Amino acid sequence: MGGIPHDHYEPKSGGEKWLHRRLPILGLAYDTLMIPTPKNLNWMWIWGIVLTFTLVLQIVTGIVLVMHYTPHVDMAFNSVEHIMRNVNGGHMLRYIHANGASLFFIAVYLHIFRGLYYGSYKAPREVTWIIGMLIFVLMMATVFMGYVLPWGQMSFWGATVITGLFGAIPVIGEPLQTWLLGGPFVGNATLNRFFSLHYLLPFVILGLVIVHIWAFHTTGNNNPTGVEVRRTSKEDAAKDTLPFWPYFVIKDLFALALILVAFFAVVGFMPNYLGHPDNYIPANPLATPAHIVPEWYLLPFYAMLRAITFPIGIPFTDIIIIDAKFLGVLVMFGSLAVMAIAPWTDTSRVRSGRYRPMFKWWFIVLIIDFFVLMWAGAMPAEGLVPLISLIGTIYWFAYFLVILPVLGIIEKPLPQPATIEEAFDADHPIESKSAGTTAATPAE
Repeated sequence: MGGIPHDHYEPKSGGEKWLHRRLPILGLAYDTLMIPTPKNLNWMWIWGIVLTFTLVLQIVTGIVLVMHYTPHVDMAFNSVEHIMRNVNGGHMLRYIHANGASLFFIAVYLHIFRGLYYGSYKAPREVTWIIGMLIFVLMMATVFMGYVLPWGQMSFWGATVITGLFGAIPVIGEPLQTWLLGGPFVGNATLNRFFSLHYLLPFVILGLVIVHIWAFHTTGNNNPTGVEVRRTSKEDAAKDTLPFWPYFVIKDLFALALILVAFFAVVGFMPNYLGHPDNYIPANPLATPAHIVPEWYLLPFYAMLRAITFPIGIPFTDIIIIDAKFLGVLVMFGSLAVMAIAPWTDTSRVRSGRYRPMFKWWFIVLIIDFFVLMWAGAMPAEGLVPLISLIGTIYWFAYFLVILPVLGIIEKPLPQPATIEEAFDADHPIESKSAGTTAATPAE
């Protein structure tokens, strides 16, 4: 499928022509800014620019923090305190970096759930979706390794618990765990490995983000109706789209400004609200915290890991096929895998959830399930918490592997608009003063 028809960059001055023949970077920038974008995008399409900005913010603040950080078990905790107390603006840099991770995950979860609701993973955007899921997995790995660097109590014991999971993998688990640890236990080699990977992975993520954005040059953006932009001619495409600059850039920058107001309010007035107090205690291998938890944005998947307390074996025998620990690891990583295969498990021919009445209710339950799992992951694994976690885990997998395929068969969708132009005019009717006819405005 070709791209959406539009006017491409044409160099005018002699300098532009000279550069364009050797390095067409101006053409790439022009085509990116002027790419035809569905004119009915709503405010749920702002999270891309928030994520891009936050990624750059994390890389820049991280580079400055690294200049003052010492990746050694005897000095890491004190070097963080040195940053907080002695480096000019160090406390602000660290708080921006720490809370930037939370902003990153708030934006990425809204970005993912928007994609799930509006069917952004469906053809022809399957590869774009898979790249996005790879970015998500690398984000999780990066923040976990960053959580270890302050070398507080939660850093040390979180690393102990998570690296221990890899040891449950048959055959390759033990050597993989030893490689991650750099030895038989969590120590200086572990901290050095995590520091190196935490510094490297954001640049890998940045590369994948560029590929993720590049994919839109061919497929174009999805939109709330799920109806594709007409590609028959530039005239038809122009009726369905607006150039990304200035309409959507200005809207996105306005939204980003509002979000940054809230973000810096948190950084300035409650910077430790989302952190854990135990991580302000130096790591002590001889004192285990009462309740080991990861950061809030990893809690749903941590709850799924802890929900599995039973093995899989042959009934009426003592033969264990998969022990409980390894099964928990499979479930945790499987919860990400089932999201990645959504383009193939969702059998509905209708892309947007706006026109799928049954789907909407199951999707609402999925969102509630996500927050319930987040709560369960933060609670001690006692009382009804393990049962609630197990029920939440079952629904998560059932949604992607059972509910989506079945809904595609039994659900009767609502009528869809024939074009984006038709949907936009229906949502934004205005009376033309000159001709008395209905027109569309570039409001969104």
